[in-house]
Amino acid sequence: MATLPNPLPRLASLGLRLPPGGLVDATDEGPWHEPLLWLSDDRATPADWTALRRTTPAVGLLPVLLDVGAGHGGPELWELMPGEMSYAGDHDAEEVLEEFWEEYAEEDTPWPGLTTPAATRGTGATEGAEGTEGPDPAQDPESVASDIVDSLLDGRGPFKDPRLALVPARRSADIPTAIGWTGPANHENDTGRLSAVLRSWEDRFGIRTVALGFDTLLVSVAAPPTTLAEAEALAAEHFAFCPDNIWQGADSTLRSYAENQLLHQPAWHFWWD
Repeated sequence: MATLPNPLPRLASLGLRLPPGGLVDATDEGPWHEPLLWLSDDRATPADWTALRRTTPAVGLLPVLLDVGAGHGGPELWELMPGEMSYAGDHDAEEVLEEFWEEYAEEDTPWPGLTTPAATRGTGATEGAEGTEGPDPAQDPESVASDIVDSLLDGRGPFKDPRLALVPARRSADIPTAIGWTGPANHENDTGRLSAVLRSWEDRFGIRTVALGFDTLLVSVAAPPTTLAEAEALAAEHFAFCPDNIWQGADSTLRSYAENQLLHQPAWHFWWD
């Protein structure tokens, strides 16, 4: 995978004001040749996030919350596999989604609303869905991300014990791939392909990767769909990206998922079984 220089080995010299924490280099096959992330020792605070989001991108680091309280331990135990991940920029998001759709939404699927393999075509995974030209300038993606982080740290979200982490990445969409995250392994082993889709959603909906668990991902959304047609088109992408959201969620059709989980919603939550 093509990577930029990793700032973590010289973290102490960068002048950042960090809470107590340490570097993590543990992978599924033993220590990685360089740190994958920095992780705080204690539960994060909104002030920690805000301060680091303002200062760390300039040195090639991005903050993200990692949930260490969901029964899987921290990232040292997550079977990270950075060496198995490809570079997100080598993949076309629309092609990735179409491949997933063809694999999971077969003609004989028992799930209503998932019977047209072409449903993801024309949704513009690389050019923007119809009527969606990118984030509304009035909704700053970083401000929306901070609001979602505040809610997570106040206990108003699905994460049990969110800790602040710093990851060497230039784009929020690349955070899962940069640490070799294997949460979607039962769906896709190469997280770089999923980061390609996240990059598309960054451009079109102003998402930011704000939290990861062992097999969960939460993103903030600055410009969510505002019409049901847009939301239904996006629901097909979400199904291709994470079938378990519909297969094992409360909303078992694309329409209900679009109405309840996507329309005007400032955050999207994904979970892979």
